Amino acid sequence: MLQYIIPAMKMLFTVENFIWINLGVFIGSVFAAIPGLTVILCIILFLPFTYKMTAIPGMMFLLGIYCAGGYGGSVSAILINTPGTPHAATTMLDGHPMSEKGRTKAALKIALYASTFGGIFSALTLLFLAPQVAKVAANIGTAEYFLVCVFGLTIIAGISGKSMIKGIISACLGLFISCIGADPQTSYDRFTFGISRLYLGLDLAICLIGLFALIEILKKAELKPDRLKLDTSKIMDDGKITKDEYKRMARPALLSSIIGVIIGIIPGTGASMASWFSYDVAKNMSRHKEEFGHGSVEGIAAAESANNAVTGATLIPLLTLGIPGDGCVAIMLSALMINGLNPGLSLFTTQGDIMYAIMLGLLFVNLFMFLQGKYLTKLFAKVVSIPQEILTPIIVIFCFAGAYSVNKSYFDVAVTLTFAVIAWLLYKLDFPTVPILLGLVLGNMTETNFRRALLISEGNPSIFVSSPYCIAFIILIIGAVAMIIRSKLRDRNVQKGA
Repeated sequence: MLQYIIPAMKMLFTVENFIWINLGVFIGSVFAAIPGLTVILCIILFLPFTYKMTAIPGMMFLLGIYCAGGYGGSVSAILINTPGTPHAATTMLDGHPMSEKGRTKAALKIALYASTFGGIFSALTLLFLAPQVAKVAANIGTAEYFLVCVFGLTIIAGISGKSMIKGIISACLGLFISCIGADPQTSYDRFTFGISRLYLGLDLAICLIGLFALIEILKKAELKPDRLKLDTSKIMDDGKITKDEYKRMARPALLSSIIGVIIGIIPGTGASMASWFSYDVAKNMSRHKEEFGHGSVEGIAAAESANNAVTGATLIPLLTLGIPGDGCVAIMLSALMINGLNPGLSLFTTQGDIMYAIMLGLLFVNLFMFLQGKYLTKLFAKVVSIPQEILTPIIVIFCFAGAYSVNKSYFDVAVTLTFAVIAWLLYKLDFPTVPILLGLVLGNMTETNFRRALLISEGNPSIFVSSPYCIAFIILIIGAVAMIIRSKLRDRNVQKGA
């Protein structure tokens, strides 16, 4: 580890990297502050621009967006009682009531401090834990990797929608799309329908712009025009936080950061689960339970530290096993792989300086997020009030510009539109789209390891139960499916009882 730190710092400490970090943090904060615009949408829109960058600046830019999105969602949650991101809904429970009491600036500061603490805690966990996990991953063969992929797909498919069956169908659709193009082993055409442009497959960024970005525009087109009115003069309180409040913040922030890291490591869980779970734990452990829901300092600290503690933790399974912890880091995987960085132990040995530069960079992402949040809060707040009729055309332009810029091809624009229509149909049928993303990302890895394993075993399927790791992953898959089914049945019984 130590032999990589100094080279990594030399690679990281450049003006270019710090510019991209700050730009990513700013864009992520702005996007997340606007209700209806998600962090994953932001990353998808700007992903094509990273294709021209080297690994470190590109990842710093995307990580800046990702981490700042964790904090940015709290701005609208506190100011207008509308969470900018799903996980900010927990912050809204106490953030907005505190704002209503005339302590808007204080609420924003608590959210910022807690987010920064959770983010730094998570970054340090990534720095020290990821290399150790990578060593374990070195003992995993093709059969085990296939089961890891299945585990990741099962988790995501199960929790990404109301119906487990629909989630699995969506994941399978993603796997099917990933098969379009030349067979990786035989080079035969698959599902190209005679279209030569499909021989090399579909670019991930182009698919995602249609599946996640343009669909948001189509959804908004069905709604009535709406303006969010915000009086920024309400952010004129002194923002003072007392010593007692700082003391009360400490325990829930630390505990929630630990919870956020643990939950973040598990693929398919995410910041929302971490926020709600941490909020519940903080409430149960608090001596001031009556304040929760009415402007509790502990409630805001717990929610914000947890959702940002997830950010670094989700990178652990990504960098070591190639399994994305959530949709955002799944997109980042393509940014890594386009630079020839394939997850696993080799990433930490042959290219350790780059990996440690990225992990150290996450610390600076959180530090710059703190500085921007401290001095640009009013600007982020004003962004909340941008009318949708102005914002929507700008996003559409970015969508088409991003799709065209990947290969400078109008064919890619047509593919993007096609996927937008598919996404709209899936939305109408209540099918989740996040499992499709994971299917696209994990499809090639799943197929390659499955076929390699059978090739090694000469077609004998017993290779998938031939090692303790295989058995462990099979148990995890069965356990995950059982838990998901149990959860769905419980929810159904609750609905019937209601």
